[in-house]
Amino acid sequence: MIAVTVLYPTTDGAHLDLDYYRDRHMLMVAELWRPMGLRNARVLVGKPGPDGAQPPYALMTTLEFDDLAAFGAAVKAHGATLFGDVPNFTSIKPITQISEIMI
Repeated sequence: MIAVTVLYPTTDGAHLDLDYYRDRHMLMVAELWRPMGLRNARVLVGKPGPDGAQPPYALMTTLEFDDLAAFGAAVKAHGATLFGDVPNFTSIKPITQISEIMI
C-alpha cells in the first residue's frame, strides 16, 4: 500500500480557500479516483503550536492506493482535471511525496 502526500507549505500572503478544497476539490478527487483504486483520503489542516509558531504546512492531504501502478493510472486518467483545479483554491505550489505505508 502507498500513501501519496500532498503538502501545501505555509506561505505568507498565499491564497488558500479551505472551504473550496473540502467541499469541491476533495469531492472531485473522491468521485474520479475512488473507482480507480483510491482507498482512503485524509485532509489535515495545520494549526499553530502551543508556542504560537505557525505550522510548516498549511494543508496536508494523504491519499492511499494499493500500489504505485493504481496511482499512476488514476493520474493518467484524471490528473489534468484535478491538477488544473488547484488554482481555484490556492496560490501555493504543492509538494508531493509518495511513501510506502509500513503500518
